[in-house]
Amino acid sequence: MKKTSLNLAVMALAAAAGGAAHAQSNVQIYGLLDAGIETANNKSATGGSRTSVISGGMNTSRWGLRGSEDLGGGLKAVFNLEGGILMDTGAQDGVLFKRQAYAGLEGSFGRVVIGRTFTSVYDTVLAFDPMGYSPYYSWATSGPATGPSKYGFTAAYDNVIKYTVVTGGLKFSANYAAGEQATGAQDSAKIGAGATYKIGAAHLMATWERNNGNTVPATGARDKNTVWHLGANYENGPFKLFGVIRDYKLVAGKALTADVDATTSWAGIAYKANAVTTLTGAIYHVNVKNVAGGKDADPTMYALRYRYALSKRTSLHISAAYAKSKNGQLTGLSRDDAGFGTSQHGLVVGMQHRF
Repeated sequence: MKKTSLNLAVMALAAAAGGAAHAQSNVQIYGLLDAGIETANNKSATGGSRTSVISGGMNTSRWGLRGSEDLGGGLKAVFNLEGGILMDTGAQDGVLFKRQAYAGLEGSFGRVVIGRTFTSVYDTVLAFDPMGYSPYYSWATSGPATGPSKYGFTAAYDNVIKYTVVTGGLKFSANYAAGEQATGAQDSAKIGAGATYKIGAAHLMATWERNNGNTVPATGARDKNTVWHLGANYENGPFKLFGVIRDYKLVAGKALTADVDATTSWAGIAYKANAVTTLTGAIYHVNVKNVAGGKDADPTMYALRYRYALSKRTSLHISAAYAKSKNGQLTGLSRDDAGFGTSQHGLVVGMQHRF
């Protein structure tokens, strides 16, 4: 009897301790799995079509751990570890926690995190892309991979300190990523900021970022990549409208290396036909300004998507897109996969599950 009573007491204490720990902290395993099939033309130098099993038809597949601990007085410790998954092979998409690996504090002052995480610009622009940064098919993070530059912005930084605060209808975020170079604090340093403001049914946004390269000894200069966005979305009943403009400039630090300059714009509409069906259409255009000889590609992409929600966590989706460039320049639909022609069309059928 004494042994049984002792065992019961130990179990009760363990349960109480576990309950107290649970009340103070929270850890969540989460993920998004998106797999499908794409068929597209001009997928090789001979201009052939290809059908492939793909990962990330509508969103990049990922998994992660995130959590918080209540420190009292309205202060919380927060953390996030997140990595990408290639659903077609089961391999990691990059290093283990390529997407995010940070710790920080959150309170009435806002939220401060340090490590690797998405940039303030990424966080801001995300809600203003009708296709939701889809690897198939969106040029919101960058243009087609076949040009001399993707004319985009940086989605995540290493070595970053990021601050975010929300007050009323205003959300503001800023980040600084240390270059960690012995040649000086400005070499490889990155800085950016973004803000959104909600006025009734309208949502406005603006961002700016600067990414430095390393100083080139021969010229004493460094690459400087500057990007800004202005945009808005407007929601009225089942309709949501989007419009964004981005300016990209790269000032080259090397002698005889050309600067890069392009403006990307996009517009779109999402129509929620009912509780489970959403139709989306978008147009992306890149105005390339300084290709040698004036033979700018100036590509344009048209994209459509049908999404059907089987549940709150599982959806079926079909996306189609067509891209075309000028002056015989190559272009492609995806920001990652090159096209081998002056135009490309593709179709994706897939399934997404969140957990």
